[in-house]
Amino acid sequence: MLNKNDILSTIEMIDQQHLDIRTITMGISLTDCADASAARACDKIYDKITHYAKDLVSVGEAIEMEFGIPIVNKRISVTPIALVSAASETDSYVPFCKALDRAAKTCGVDYIGGFSALVQKGMTKADEKLIRSIPEALSETDVVCSSVNIGSTKAGINMDAVRLMGHVIRETAERTNGAGCCKLVVFCNAVDDNPFMAGAFHGIGEPEKVINVGVSGPGVVYHALQAVKGAPFDVVAETVKKTAFRITRMGQLVAQEASKRLNTPFGIVDLSLAPTPAVGDSVARILEEMGLETCGTHGTTAALALLNDAVKKGGVMASSSVGGLSGAFIPVSEDEGMIAAAKAGVLTIDKLEAMTCVCSVGLDMIAVPGDTSADTIAAILADEAAIGMVNSKTTAVRVLPAIGKSVGDTVEMGGLMGSAPVMPVHAASSEAFIARGGRIPAPMQSLKN
Repeated sequence: MLNKNDILSTIEMIDQQHLDIRTITMGISLTDCADASAARACDKIYDKITHYAKDLVSVGEAIEMEFGIPIVNKRISVTPIALVSAASETDSYVPFCKALDRAAKTCGVDYIGGFSALVQKGMTKADEKLIRSIPEALSETDVVCSSVNIGSTKAGINMDAVRLMGHVIRETAERTNGAGCCKLVVFCNAVDDNPFMAGAFHGIGEPEKVINVGVSGPGVVYHALQAVKGAPFDVVAETVKKTAFRITRMGQLVAQEASKRLNTPFGIVDLSLAPTPAVGDSVARILEEMGLETCGTHGTTAALALLNDAVKKGGVMASSSVGGLSGAFIPVSEDEGMIAAAKAGVLTIDKLEAMTCVCSVGLDMIAVPGDTSADTIAAILADEAAIGMVNSKTTAVRVLPAIGKSVGDTVEMGGLMGSAPVMPVHAASSEAFIARGGRIPAPMQSLKN
């Protein structure tokens, strides 16, 4: 039974502390849309998505109105298109991306994810065709997100795919003036049920359709920590756990309600603390509230480790099924505290790489100089994939080559994407390293059977 204080506390979290449901994402299987004719396959994809997700936005809006809970995004994820399009006789998969874009716009959702390929151990002809289609596809669509999984703890790292993705990211930036790279993420150990963009896709082990929900609430955690200033870290951890529990309960409520109204099975709640550029909605400010002068200084990795662990421990007790990425996101452009720390020169790419070891995802929404080479980008991908592979966790890179800009300039994306200061990369070349190709073998941790 909720008492008056519980209700007032929740209202305060929503009105003053930026608490929201970041996304309701409907996952849809497209495996039965495969066809030798690319045109017929695209028609099947459009028809199936618009049939299953036709009420997604209206149901989300109705839940918002009835419960007073903001739902920032309504999204769709689909089966990795490289798997669906493999049966089609066509030289380019751009038409598939356009079909996804049309379907998403018809449904009225914010984004659709799944223009994806899983190439951790090698590339099929369809995988390579999709990857090479990404720059053109993202330049000719508006709401489609793309992802490529280049490594895993079980398979190792596909360095041929790493090298190719370095060139793909570079070309995507040139074709879209960097904007397309906001919708392109490169993974190691990608998960099948991630509701967050740009990396969402509907994994092959998932049901026909499913509802996954991503919660947020960095501002709520920040506010809670202000009440325990100077307290020992075990008190800090307990405070974060209790706060994460409350945030996740709200996500569970919305997920169950959306599942019932859309006649779609409930999948998971993703516990990730997803920041925004709004003041008071920052993961960096949480870390600073623990006692750091600026996010990125010594102690930042330890503070983030505590935060990530406490969020998981608190949230997992509040939902019948937790999944996705579930932790703390550190996207530079989407977090006003991260932006400030990067502009001050305290938060660097090397420090963000270290922070990856203890949090969700990794080098996220980072702007680099416009003249950064494809080989340097590929080497950044390889470093992040190695962290994920060895530590049996998901890591990812969304790097934004800022065409025509250099260190110290700012890239403006707007909305939830925010703005990013252009951060320096190392000048020493990685070209010969990336040119080797092949596959970095899986670590000993892979031999668990």
